[in-house]
Amino acid sequence: MKTFLRGRNLIGDLDFTKEEVETVLDVAWDLKRKRALGEPHPYLRDKVLALLFFFSSTRTRSSFEAGMAQLGGHGAFIDSKTTQIAHGDTPKEIGEIYGRYFDGIAIRHCDWAVGNAYLNEVAEAARCPVLNMQCDIYHPFQCLADLMTIMEKKERFRWSVVTDRMLDVYRKVVAASRDDGVREG
Repeated sequence: MKTFLRGRNLIGDLDFTKEEVETVLDVAWDLKRKRALGEPHPYLRDKVLALLFFFSSTRTRSSFEAGMAQLGGHGAFIDSKTTQIAHGDTPKEIGEIYGRYFDGIAIRHCDWAVGNAYLNEVAEAARCPVLNMQCDIYHPFQCLADLMTIMEKKERFRWSVVTDRMLDVYRKVVAASRDDGVREG
């Protein structure tokens, strides 16, 4: 498999190709096996991931902090209300500042018609990868976790079925948003 993921953002559910998703899942399976066997796997030693939350979350915060610790790095929890974001720091400023301090920036911003745009603005200004812990449109890490679970539970797995189901879900979400009078864009 030829994939190059180093330094890449993961903001949308479909940002990676099928081959790249397969690579991510191969690595995830290997990490899960190593954890189960008690094998050290400090691949992110001396790396710090900013965990910027606009909305609190038990599972998201816990899983990202635990994952960074298990990989030898550190997840720095940041509540947007306790920073200058609450006083007007722009997404561009956050991207520039956090991009210098951290090795990656993970953001959870679920405000409808705001969250995804915020992540993309931060990503434009940051010199490190930006990861979407959940926004108003996408939840890529949940998609990957769900995909892993499906693969774990299903003996025969077909990508076409998953792709078709994901497209059906997106069509329904877009149709529902149009019915509610919410406009795309």
